[in-house]
Amino acid sequence: MDLLLPGFGLLVWTLIAFAIVFYVLRKYAWKIILQSLDEREKGIAESLDSAKKVKAEMALLKSENEALMAKAREERAQMLKEAKETKERIVNEAKDQAKAEAAKIIADAQSAIHSQKMAALTDVKNQIGTMVIEVAEKVIRKQLENKSEQERYIKEMAGELHQFGKQ
Repeated sequence: MDLLLPGFGLLVWTLIAFAIVFYVLRKYAWKIILQSLDEREKGIAESLDSAKKVKAEMALLKSENEALMAKAREERAQMLKEAKETKERIVNEAKDQAKAEAAKIIADAQSAIHSQKMAALTDVKNQIGTMVIEVAEKVIRKQLENKSEQERYIKEMAGELHQFGKQ
């Protein structure tokens, strides 16, 4: 039982040692420990504040980034719209120019056809005139004795002219 209950002297010496250690700690270490705890608390508080600031800045940057992305999308859509309008304008201009060129070619071709037709008609008229003159010349040169022979000869010449005209 002596082991479980300490003696009065041991208890006194233990209290004295505790009081000396407490006094030394309070005199020299207590301020340093409290100061360290205060500094650590301030450091943690500053870290939390800076983390809040960084978080706010990140949110601001994120919103600015989203605004920039929206603006970039808007500009891209505008550029695509302008490119499409330019393409359509160029295509329409090319179509109009092609139509104008085709109309000019058709008009030139019709003019050429008309002039060739007129030249061919003039040529045909000239050939008919020449043939009429030749027939008249042959009729006049030939001296015919009777009217029936003259009519037969004229029919013969007309038949030749008719066959010549078919060629």
